[in-house]
Amino acid sequence: MASLLEPGVALRPDPMVPRLVTLERTRAETADTFTMELVAPDGVTEFPFLPGQFNMVGALGVGEVPISVSGDPQTPRTIVHTTREVGAVTNALKQLRPGAALTLRGPYGTAWPVEACSGHDVVLIAGGIGLAPLRPVIYEVMRQRARFGRFLVLYGTRSPEDILFAKELSRWRSQFDMELLVTVDRGTEHWRGNVGVVTKLVARAPFEPRETVAMVCGPEVMMRFAVAELRARGVAEPNIHVSLERNMKCGVGLCGHCQLRGEFICRSGPVYSYDRVAPLFEVREL
Repeated sequence: MASLLEPGVALRPDPMVPRLVTLERTRAETADTFTMELVAPDGVTEFPFLPGQFNMVGALGVGEVPISVSGDPQTPRTIVHTTREVGAVTNALKQLRPGAALTLRGPYGTAWPVEACSGHDVVLIAGGIGLAPLRPVIYEVMRQRARFGRFLVLYGTRSPEDILFAKELSRWRSQFDMELLVTVDRGTEHWRGNVGVVTKLVARAPFEPRETVAMVCGPEVMMRFAVAELRARGVAEPNIHVSLERNMKCGVGLCGHCQLRGEFICRSGPVYSYDRVAPLFEVREL
């Protein structure tokens, strides 16, 4: 067995050691949600990832938080993260100006099963900021559109003002090989679209249940009802995939903060097939 000290033996980077990256730009998506575009200081280093994976993103001197990658997997020189301003770290990240340094570890976790969708109808169901982790899937499916059957995105937010990626949604909606249904919990005077929870869209969405692979991301209660609607339509449990969110701190299954019964979400998740985690969904607030 070769010694790790011998020439030619590559050492894997320590997954707990962050890299310094540079904030290229920040874009406000809604009143409390923003997107960051990050690059390496030399502008060359790539950040390959799979749709559904996350990074630990840090503000120097404040801390770090797990954020799913929301950009295009085919543009790895820029890493894109969309997050909500909900605490000290995300508040500090939002205050950074272009050119500022921050830290990055990852990517970590499992991915959405894009390759397994070949030849199937693909249904994405997103609630609120849950659209961000599914956005890379949209890029991948649209890039290889001929490989898949029907492609539907069902997206729900609290109000029209909370809609993410509004310009992209408009562009996607105009394409004839994708069906996009958007709904809001509370309509406004100028809103002319659907009103109601996103799970109500499942019953009338045009897909073939026996040939469908579904991916669901959003608040826990929304995912529970979305899965119930998909099962009622006849989608098989192994073909339903969900993304679980927990209080991840290390990203590699050491600290135990994200443990959910026997699962370490940062290591064996965050993406799971529903049949694997179905018992966990039956326990409220676990």
